[in-house]
Amino acid sequence: MRKLGRTSEQRMAMIRSQASELLWYGRLETTVGRAKEVQKYAEKMITLAINTYEDVAVVKKDKVNAKGETVAVEETVDGVRKLAARRTMMAKLREMKPLKEEKESKGDYNKRLRSVKHPLIEKLFREYAPFYAKRANDCGQKGGYTRVIKLGQRRGDGAQVAVVELVKETPAKKNSDKK
Repeated sequence: MRKLGRTSEQRMAMIRSQASELLWYGRLETTVGRAKEVQKYAEKMITLAINTYEDVAVVKKDKVNAKGETVAVEETVDGVRKLAARRTMMAKLREMKPLKEEKESKGDYNKRLRSVKHPLIEKLFREYAPFYAKRANDCGQKGGYTRVIKLGQRRGDGAQVAVVELVKETPAKKNSDKK
């Protein structure tokens, strides 16, 4: 791991924060050294989500309805592996809050916030994991969820700047006919 001119606690906090920003917004501009560390960290989180996102269990619970009757209800909950992965992600990623929409009232915004407890982790399991799992099945390529694009030197201190972004497109399928 690169030292990045920081103590280990500061370095891990910075990488955790930048990886969360990358996974939330899909793009991050930083220095080349930081970009490569963030890339490794974010790819591990995406891989963890891909390996466990389908692990769900159906649980039957008894609930009391408005009339006072006990009714059997089936609920879908996280399986053991997915729950462990979710907790690992909560420990390793920073909590991100969704932004308020333009014409959204404060009450609606608060209601939307209450409906999802950990928006970044939900985004990993609901959006990224299915997309990259399908991409891996279609193309036979695991990994490569992010890319680093070097932009040049920053004005002021001359540091090499790069953009880390999530790969959204699916690569062309390899031909097995070639010799």
